[in-house]
Amino acid sequence: MANKHFCQSCSMSMDSPELFGTEKDGSKNSDYCKYCYMNGEFTNPGLTLEEMKEHMMKLMDKDKLPDDIVEVAINRLPYLKRWSKKVTLL
Repeated sequence: MANKHFCQSCSMSMDSPELFGTEKDGSKNSDYCKYCYMNGEFTNPGLTLEEMKEHMMKLMDKDKLPDDIVEVAINRLPYLKRWSKKVTLL
C-alpha cells in the first residue's frame, strides 16, 4: 500500500504527484498541495490558521462532506507543518 501524503497546510489528501506543490525550480514539494504552495511560496502567505479553518469549512460544506470528516480535517490543522510552529500553549 502506498504512503498517503496530506498537505501540511490544508490537510488535503495528495494521492498523486500532480497534486504536489512546486518549488521555484519546478521540482515537486510533497509537503504541500498545488493549491497552497506554488513556485516555492504559499499561494496565500498571510493566511491565518483561523482563516484556513473557515475556508476549509466552506469548501467541505459545498462538497457536502459528512460532519465527522469536516471535524477531523479542521482539528488536524494546528498539527500540520505550516501551522504547528504558530500554536502556543498557555
